[in-house]
Amino acid sequence: MNCWAVLLFAVVAAWGCESAPGRPAVDSAVIAPNKVLDFEVLYASNCAGCHGANGAGGLASSLADPLYLAIADDATIRRVTAEGVVGTAMPAFAQSAGGVLTAEQVDVIVQGIRASWAKPTMFRDVQLPSYAARAPGDAARGASAYAVFCASCHGAAGRGGPRASSIVDRAYLTIVSDQSLRTTVIAGRPDMGAPDWRSDVPGRSMSPQDISDVVAWLATQRPAAMRATGGFK
Repeated sequence: MNCWAVLLFAVVAAWGCESAPGRPAVDSAVIAPNKVLDFEVLYASNCAGCHGANGAGGLASSLADPLYLAIADDATIRRVTAEGVVGTAMPAFAQSAGGVLTAEQVDVIVQGIRASWAKPTMFRDVQLPSYAARAPGDAARGASAYAVFCASCHGAAGRGGPRASSIVDRAYLTIVSDQSLRTTVIAGRPDMGAPDWRSDVPGRSMSPQDISDVVAWLATQRPAAMRATGGFK
């Protein structure tokens, strides 16, 4: 066999190996999990199971809620995503906190949530309550505020009413943080038809103090052992 025949054979053989049935294409190399930086892939793999496809809500609240994104800044979303919330169903996702995502991947999720679902101009002229309480609430006042703003849906004692379920269920209050309660009071649950802090009573918004007081009252409905810990962060 002359040298040209040998060269031709080598080329054909190489082509045959590259195009053999079942062989991956050259450009289809598997990406290592810690190198995935596509928001949609990361969200679907780590967030959608609780927060719903497209952020629409499910077991956990909606992330595609412009009001929530207006009160929670990037640092807050990054901290919760990275570190989770101790004692609740929200796990830590950052490798630095025992999760599986790199710091860069956490940033991709935070930036993707903001870019996909925030509407910065929607609340430009609205005086928004602060995400975190600026002063402790008062449970006694909270009981009165609850009666005004919440009882028509959740019932006089919070055990459920004609339009909404119980919000004093012990199992629920055991796994939800005070901050989550506050966020829900402010932003509502649009995925479940629950109104935000402006719409519980027509023409009358809850004041920042009303919000803090209602959360304080809800916290007193937790089992005593949980109340002794001072609540979740």
